[in-house]
Amino acid sequence: MLLPPQAAGRSVVVIIPGSGPTDRDGNSPMGIEAGYLKMLAEALAEKGIGSIRVDKRGMFSSKGAFADPNAVLFDDYAGDALAWLKVAREKTGADCAWLLGHSEGGLVALIAAQEAGPDLCGLVLVSTPGRPLGEVLREQLQGNPFNKPILPQALAAVDALERGEKVDTATLPQVLQPLFGDQVQDFLIDGFSRRPAELIGKLEVPVLIVQGDNDLQVRMADAKALSQGQPAAELKVIAGMNHVLKSVPPGDIAANLASYGDPKPPLAPGLADAVVDFVSRRD
Repeated sequence: MLLPPQAAGRSVVVIIPGSGPTDRDGNSPMGIEAGYLKMLAEALAEKGIGSIRVDKRGMFSSKGAFADPNAVLFDDYAGDALAWLKVAREKTGADCAWLLGHSEGGLVALIAAQEAGPDLCGLVLVSTPGRPLGEVLREQLQGNPFNKPILPQALAAVDALERGEKVDTATLPQVLQPLFGDQVQDFLIDGFSRRPAELIGKLEVPVLIVQGDNDLQVRMADAKALSQGQPAAELKVIAGMNHVLKSVPPGDIAANLASYGDPKPPLAPGLADAVVDFVSRRD
């Protein structure tokens, strides 16, 4: 929890991290050390917005509370988000709190919002898929030229999971086995069945969609799908911003990927201001 001075009764956001073993700061043992969620929380605090950022169930500081972090579905994560909304209200005395989801965390926020009630002020969806996750993953796999030798098996696995069918990982190339591991297939099947554009269309709370135009993982097509699903939502495009919320030169894939492991670059200009402006107008 990071609260600015005189935070009592003021706006507070619960920050939900993205996919995989991503911690509350936005880092991952898979080589991501950009610290972007911590940096975002600090930038919001400097501008008067408090936040709570959380470790996913069964991971990092939550490791002892759950025996198996892979024994989870999206409804579980959504329930956790709703519980943190109540904590945020209790800690600050605010009438309601915001959910700010990054990437997969945005889908979690959309699911949670369906049953949030008065605890929820609204949503901030940052780099959030607007298309079904299977479609997004298929695009990511096809976009990497190094995947060409394994692409047929990878796409067949995505197709099967979209149908709700499990995949025999022993038949997959070794490099694909972590992505489609037996322990995560129930979670993938659940995620592939969700329709973000339909979920956002059911909401009546304020929603801000934030998307970088230099994002290699979640594309402008996703932001547009969300915006079309909920025309009342505000859409903010951050020029130069990539998936870890840093500004990188357009078209420089090497620099884009290098930023994932580098905590030194600042947040993309305009990101924190966009969130603060949206939330403050409804404080």
